[in-house]
Amino acid sequence: MIDTDRYCDFLQTHYFRSYIPEGGAAVKFCIGEPTSLGRIEASLGEMARQAGMVSVTIDAAKTKVQMIDQLFSAIARTLDWDQLARTTVNRVCHSLGYGVPAENQRISLAELAQHYGYDARELLRDVNRGFQSDIFKDYAMVQEFRIAMIRLCQFEFKTGQVTDAEADAIRAWLQGELSQISLLRNTRIFRRITRANARSMLFSLVQWLIKNGYSGLLLTLDLQQFFLPRFRDATDLSLRYTKAAIVDAYESLRQLIDNTDEFGHMATIVCLPPEFVSDRTRGLDLYQALKLRIYDEIRDETRDNPFGALIRLGEAHEEFSTFSTVNGDVS
Repeated sequence: MIDTDRYCDFLQTHYFRSYIPEGGAAVKFCIGEPTSLGRIEASLGEMARQAGMVSVTIDAAKTKVQMIDQLFSAIARTLDWDQLARTTVNRVCHSLGYGVPAENQRISLAELAQHYGYDARELLRDVNRGFQSDIFKDYAMVQEFRIAMIRLCQFEFKTGQVTDAEADAIRAWLQGELSQISLLRNTRIFRRITRANARSMLFSLVQWLIKNGYSGLLLTLDLQQFFLPRFRDATDLSLRYTKAAIVDAYESLRQLIDNTDEFGHMATIVCLPPEFVSDRTRGLDLYQALKLRIYDEIRDETRDNPFGALIRLGEAHEEFSTFSTVNGDVS
């Protein structure tokens, strides 16, 4: 068992200050009582902000976390897509020699052309080429995501190529709220975000954040809801999970662990109650593929390895400063 405050300090030192911003990825499962989990969730958000990361907390009581597309949409609803597009517009214009008069200022094509005494049509041609080079040729992002970001940048720059309705449809598409995919026909996006492509969209989102000056994404998943009884008061509108839904969620987490070698700049902290390791019907024993990846079958009886994937939080004031890394190994 590791003291909650000490573990937060450990994460900040070994992950948020260097490993994640430098391109690493990690998935941690934190087991503890509600008080300990609440403390670590509160601390994580502040540590991520200090590290220049975007911090998003998803509660399984409000979001169907077993569905990766709904998880992506929940993350997308927390972001300011217009601000991200504005940052890209300013960066692209600056790279072309058309520095925006004031940093982070919203400026249109016509205003920038007037500022530099340049023909607006020629400037539009240059900027569109800049978008192609900066966004469309960044193959770390999937094509649909790249197209959507170019359209939002064009809308932000007021080039006249994207209407208000189309920009609204793109945001709704990202946030899982689009009523008809046909609304995006003119933008060259032809399918919804589903379980088939949501994981790639998530990795693309992380790359988009990096391009816009953030050091990474911290995703905190509160899964305590998995272990509440399905029977509830009629006034309780929180989600409840069947065993099948929990298996699906564990499978999504297993895939996220397996993908850590393929992408970077993302930390996922999964908060769970003690039942996760003791409940044989809903806990870790329910899905062996996940258990084989995170369970520490051989471990010290008196302390947890803070570099491990499965962490038991508590109030034990132990020292783990003796842990160090040599070539990535724990000693």
